[in-house]
Amino acid sequence: MVDKQNHSQNLHSINKITQRFYPNRRIGIKLSFISLILLGILPIISNSRPSTLNALNFAFYLSFWELICSLPLFFYELPQSSVGIFQKSIDSKIQNKTLLIMGITGIIFSIATFFYVLSFEKAGTVNAAIAIQTYPLFSILMEFVLFKKKKRLNELIFTLVLMVGIYYLGTEGTWLISGFSPWLALALIVPILWSIAHVIIKHTLDTSPITPNQVTFIRVLLSSLILFGISSLVNGINVVFDGLINLEFQIFGFLMGIVYYLELVNWFYAVKHVDVSVASSITTPNPVITMIFALFILKEPIEIYQLVAMIIIFTSLYGLLWLGRVNNHKNNNYKI
Repeated sequence: MVDKQNHSQNLHSINKITQRFYPNRRIGIKLSFISLILLGILPIISNSRPSTLNALNFAFYLSFWELICSLPLFFYELPQSSVGIFQKSIDSKIQNKTLLIMGITGIIFSIATFFYVLSFEKAGTVNAAIAIQTYPLFSILMEFVLFKKKKRLNELIFTLVLMVGIYYLGTEGTWLISGFSPWLALALIVPILWSIAHVIIKHTLDTSPITPNQVTFIRVLLSSLILFGISSLVNGINVVFDGLINLEFQIFGFLMGIVYYLELVNWFYAVKHVDVSVASSITTPNPVITMIFALFILKEPIEIYQLVAMIIIFTSLYGLLWLGRVNNHKNNNYKI
């Protein structure tokens, strides 16, 4: 009986806090388009960095600058009595559960950040950008695993087509399994990790008072600490600190960090207004932007197989996202 009363009080506390927010689809769509542009720029900055700056140290530096960029808004929100997870009026169980979830997702994101940088370096700017954009597929799979959303035949067909597109891209258009790039497989780790963390965070944003910037702050704080530790063990702490006073390294770390930070905050605000699947459908074409910048800035050629693979993958992704929205409308009881 006591447990039921506590559960009822917790729900009342959550509802009281979250009812102040009113989602606006138009705002969510506009924010998603901003994420589209920012996501298209990130790979170019990553692969423009000095060749002597390795992926692990760069992942730490960009996370460090993300953390710095998140501080102004974090300290602005902190003293406000009606905003965020650090309010004194928040039930301690809700607060502790939310912070625990943010801690877990922060660890996931720190791993994803390293693989994100490394995959662009090893798989190539355009190939990695296309591969990472399969994120909506893994989001849909995570929704199925976490929320038991059933899959229909047409969704399975689009999934199969998408896998064919990934395979075609991985073999650089040869269809030979011996030619499948292991670095492209590495790039696929990023959307898998993102999908796990983002589906969890979307649910947390909907059911707790934590703000998008607080989500971002906790994420980049943990990423900075974890990546600093790993970089120090692998490359040596002296090398890490020498890089911190290297102006060229830090210019690229800052550029990557501030664009990544703006994209993160913008994305989390977008998914407060619209479903992850809606926001993802808008950001899906970001490899096109990356491809254009890669051609003119990095002087990377555009291959026919990349265009073909991109068309196949985009078609199947939009099919999956469209089916997802249709099914959500039919099932009003399903929420992420």
